[in-house]
Amino acid sequence: MIDIKEYGEFNTSWCPGCGNFGIMDAVRAALSRQGIAPHQFVYVSGIGQAAKAPHYIRCNGFNGLHGRSLPAAQAIRLANTGLPVLVSSGDGCSYGEGGNHFLAAIRRNVNITLLAHDNQIYGLTKGQASPTTMQGHVTKAQPLGAPSAAFNPVAVAVAMRCGFVARGFAGDKEHLAGLIVAAMQHEGFALVDILQPCVSFNKVNTYAWYKERCRPLPESYDPTDWQTAMTTAATFGEEIPVGVIYREDKPGFETRLPQLAGPPLAARGRDLAAVARVLEAFA
Repeated sequence: MIDIKEYGEFNTSWCPGCGNFGIMDAVRAALSRQGIAPHQFVYVSGIGQAAKAPHYIRCNGFNGLHGRSLPAAQAIRLANTGLPVLVSSGDGCSYGEGGNHFLAAIRRNVNITLLAHDNQIYGLTKGQASPTTMQGHVTKAQPLGAPSAAFNPVAVAVAMRCGFVARGFAGDKEHLAGLIVAAMQHEGFALVDILQPCVSFNKVNTYAWYKERCRPLPESYDPTDWQTAMTTAATFGEEIPVGVIYREDKPGFETRLPQLAGPPLAARGRDLAAVARVLEAFA
């Protein structure tokens, strides 16, 4: 157990009441419970309000391009296979600009954890419809209502047999911290889609809206049953199941690369003469 204070306290640019605060509290609690000190993990993000999360916690951080957090996170993990790697980005960054990277990450199954801050809106740019905005939702940019059907990332992840798929709620920090711990301890790619109210630009999906609908999965729920998981993942509306929706143990990407056998790449010595020969060969 690490003292929560070790992760620091920082001024943020988030609006008072933003769901990102609950997620950050849950991340700190999850790291503390696992005894992971600030220097022992990497926190990666893209662009957006959610992607500012690594700015507000003491850690090794990498803040990349819009929608490009997952490729960087996978490279970091493959270079140092003993290092816990977290990714935080919003629904626009993760499922819009980074949509193809999201699908590729599930296919590769590199051992990283994606925390998708899903507020069903673009908050950084002040309220356009995002991929998870519900059809018909009126925004400043869509005054007649969002015309497209909402993307369901949880259902897509289960359909692709992602090894770990969970849905949490930023308004229930204790439950969410448990989901993050379970995701980080899973061997392979793990998705935690986190319902996160945007108090400034989404006046529909509020704390009260989510609290009326979010239902923790019962203890009898079997996350290894794919057919049931598909039905559970597709349930979103008047009732929203939260918890570990699907889990499947399967070999990680690292086990399919013989180059990674042995010590982590980051810990091996460098042969600069060999690098020079390669550069000369392609000059």
